[in-house]
Amino acid sequence: MAKDQPVSPIEALARGGYVARLAASDADVAACQRLRHLCFVEAARLPVRDAGLDVDRFDDACDHVLVEDATGRLVCCCRVQVFATLGAMQQGYTGQFYDLSDLDVPGPYVELGRFCVAPNVIDADVVRLAWGMLARIVDALGAKLLFGCSSFSGLDARAYADCFDLLAARHLSCTVGVKAAEVVRFAADAGPVRDRRAALALVPPLLRTYLSMGGWVSDHAVIDREMNTLHVFTGVEIERVPPARAAALRAVAGRA
Repeated sequence: MAKDQPVSPIEALARGGYVARLAASDADVAACQRLRHLCFVEAARLPVRDAGLDVDRFDDACDHVLVEDATGRLVCCCRVQVFATLGAMQQGYTGQFYDLSDLDVPGPYVELGRFCVAPNVIDADVVRLAWGMLARIVDALGAKLLFGCSSFSGLDARAYADCFDLLAARHLSCTVGVKAAEVVRFAADAGPVRDRRAALALVPPLLRTYLSMGGWVSDHAVIDREMNTLHVFTGVEIERVPPARAAALRAVAGRA
């Protein structure tokens, strides 16, 4: 799959002994694929794939973001793909699971995927720097929507009932249609939020970050047996990010 719109050259971003940068070689991409395999495949106790690499047909169409520590060790990575139109967006990773034809947000669109942090890395600067780099990319492209899939570990939707009730009550958009064969229509079955604190505790870290930026989710979750996860479509309209949150991200990114 070819890139619909490549990311313009983005300078590396340094903070707290870490450096965030775009992949510059096949070796960089392979390093990301190894970390992804560790975080998404091995952590879920799925069978080893492609000699310990998490590889799919979308990698070649993406730009890859790496965060490395002072020794050059990869501690965090993600990938982004840029789309100019809704039609192109539906050919991407997220588009294979969700019908995006009714989205009413103009482009460009930036898809964020395979975001992961190395095990035992707990320094908040790592994730903060990754998001600072993403803010640089979004600003450089003039993107209007940041989107992707936010995953819940495992396939048992009942374990996340409180969280799904919270999402249905406060963070829902119904403009994303059903496309996958197996889904959980949690919004249709939502009840009152019984314990907001317990519900928040079930929100995965990446989704929590999206929601803190005013993000919203689909009204259903997709059952992804290949990755042993449930996931929801998640979107953040850049113009609706709370000003204080936008300022904080741009401060990390080194932008006024």
